[in-house]
Amino acid sequence: MKNEKDQIHFETRIPLNEIMQSNPTTIGYEATVAEAAASMCRDEVGSCIVLKNNRPIGMVTEEDINCKVVAKDKRPGTVKVGEIMSTPLITVSVEKTVGDAAHMMIKHRVRRLPVVDDNNGVIGIVTVRDLLTVSTEINELMADLIEVNRVEEVEIGMCDRCGKMSDELKRTDNLNLCSSCREEEFL
Repeated sequence: MKNEKDQIHFETRIPLNEIMQSNPTTIGYEATVAEAAASMCRDEVGSCIVLKNNRPIGMVTEEDINCKVVAKDKRPGTVKVGEIMSTPLITVSVEKTVGDAAHMMIKHRVRRLPVVDDNNGVIGIVTVRDLLTVSTEINELMADLIEVNRVEEVEIGMCDRCGKMSDELKRTDNLNLCSSCREEEFL
C-alpha cells in the first residue's frame, strides 16, 4: 500500500508469467470451425488463438461459433476459422503485470489476452478468470492480515509479553499486551 495525495492504492506487480496459462490452444486460420470446436473440447477451453505463419491474428471463441455459425445454420465443417474469428487481436507482452493485463481487458472490452514474447510468438493466455483468482487470493490474504493486526479491548489481565498485570490490555497480533509492550511493538 502507498499513500499518494490522500489516496491509498493497493498495487500488485505480479508478472503475467506467474498466472498465465502456458501452451494455449491455437489453430491455423485455414482450419474449419469443426476442427476449432474439437480442439476446444479436447483442451477444455472456450477459445482458440488463430495463427497465420505462426503469428497470432485472431481469436475464435465459443460465442463466435454459436453466433456466427450455429445460429445462422451454417455447417461447421465447411466454415473456415478465418471467416468468423474476432479481429484485431489484442495481445499482451509477457513483460507486463497482472495490473497491465486487467487495464488492457477493460480498455479493449475483452475477456482473454494472448501473451506474446518479444518475437510476437504466443506463449500463453490470460483470462478474466485468471485475474479473479489472483484477486480472490489477495483479498483473502488482506483479510488475514487485518485479523492478525486487529486490536481488541481485553480489559484486565496478564500481559502475554512481559507477564505483568494490567487494566489496559489490548489484543494485538493475537497477544494480550499492556500499553508498554504495545508501544515496543510499534517501535
